[in-house]
Amino acid sequence: MNFPYSRLLQRVRDGISQVVFGPPMLAFLPALTLGAFWFGGEKALVAVALGLPLTFALFSGFSRKRVVTPGRDGLTGLLLASGFETHTRDVFNRTEDSGLKSALLVIEIDDFDELIGAHGQDAGDIVMQRVGERIRSVLRHRDTVARLGRNRFAICLTPIMQLDLELCIQLAGRLQYRAEEPIPFGGTSLFVSCSIGICQRHRVPRDAGSSWLECAVAALDEALIVGPSSIRAFSSDTHVHLNRTDNLLEDAASALQNGMIQAWFQPQICTDTGRVSGFEALARWCHPVKGMIPPSAFLPALEQAGLLQKLSQVMVQQALTAIKSWDAAGLKVPSVGVNFATDELRDPALVNRIRWELDRFGLTPDRLTVEVLETVMTDQPDEVVARNITALGEMGCHIDLDDFGTGHASIASVRRFRVSRIKIDRSFVTKADHDPEQQKMIAAILTMAERLDLKTLAEGVETAGEHAFLAQLGCDHVQGFGIGRPMPFDQTLDWVINHEAKLQDAPAIGRQRH
Repeated sequence: MNFPYSRLLQRVRDGISQVVFGPPMLAFLPALTLGAFWFGGEKALVAVALGLPLTFALFSGFSRKRVVTPGRDGLTGLLLASGFETHTRDVFNRTEDSGLKSALLVIEIDDFDELIGAHGQDAGDIVMQRVGERIRSVLRHRDTVARLGRNRFAICLTPIMQLDLELCIQLAGRLQYRAEEPIPFGGTSLFVSCSIGICQRHRVPRDAGSSWLECAVAALDEALIVGPSSIRAFSSDTHVHLNRTDNLLEDAASALQNGMIQAWFQPQICTDTGRVSGFEALARWCHPVKGMIPPSAFLPALEQAGLLQKLSQVMVQQALTAIKSWDAAGLKVPSVGVNFATDELRDPALVNRIRWELDRFGLTPDRLTVEVLETVMTDQPDEVVARNITALGEMGCHIDLDDFGTGHASIASVRRFRVSRIKIDRSFVTKADHDPEQQKMIAAILTMAERLDLKTLAEGVETAGEHAFLAQLGCDHVQGFGIGRPMPFDQTLDWVINHEAKLQDAPAIGRQRH
């Protein structure tokens, strides 16, 4: 019986403290000091003028310590995962038979690791803070926002009577638009994109609030597979894989062994002729039950299992097989790029194995492009890595320096390793047709490449405006969703044929004769 009374007394004390020592009391300071002078003279004036602000600061400091809310993210001030899951279960139960509707949205900042690699952790923190603020600015004050991970937010909408899928998608579009606005950082602008998964309350297939969030995450996974800035809503066809990381390492190893991880091919276009100048081979895993597994999920699992070297071997074999098939079909695809992991580049037998594979398929070395991350080409790379890259270049393979601008490779290392082309990272390409700072960076890179007699390829080209701007500025090749998405091999034949047909139909623009 005493416990409720003591709790009530504490609330009364806190209320009085907030009134007496809270910010509203500042409005009465002039009147109090004037009254003190009127009744007590100069000494009373000095005592009140100094004493009251000190007392206010002291007690309000204590008060602030008492109102600190646990379960909040220190960087963004948003609710953390545990509190959010409790809230979603409560909303799930409250909307069971009430006729009210709600939805969960899960938002992930795309390519967050690449952003940190290029600009540092401070940039990542600024992005999360600003995106969190922008998300809250779009929502109603009763909607709940949380930070679920390093680069992921979640939203639970307050239950209302009318909330259909169209409204959810419109809201996701507004959130995406706000989140992707330029973020000032260190005298420049950061450009990010975000993918969003949506799950309406009534779409949850199981009668348990805990699976609601799983469904929203499954929708996000589908969005991530499609590519940056994608939005997907959960439906009965969406694969929900609970505890999906428990056996991922074992499953990924088995998938690689059984041929389930395949090379998909993304086209690269010459800006001068418009023709296909190559493809990049990218690893994709289509799970028979869980659907498409994002590379961001299975590549770390393969790395942990020590299988990245095996993956590179599989990608090389499938890339060379594809080249032979294109040649047999009469299609002109000059080369295919394959990403080589650092573990693969450390293999002393790498060069001999690549030479043997090329001989086995009857292909010349120039048909294979070796893509090496810029972070590998530091001033003092591993001795075996340096020897392998140099030998592959001397053998005749093209050497592409991938993600240029993010790893700070020196010009000396670019020349030393016979780099034939630099791939401009998508962080510099995004909105390049609009942002003057992006344009300056790209112009500087292209000028440097021209002076060093290097070819250039821009990654992440998503719009016709970016494509046109890069071509106008002199970038040799482009690649990205605006050109073509990664596709399985059997779709590449029709894609190349259709692309060539479009070029034939385009009106010829002849040179003026003088």
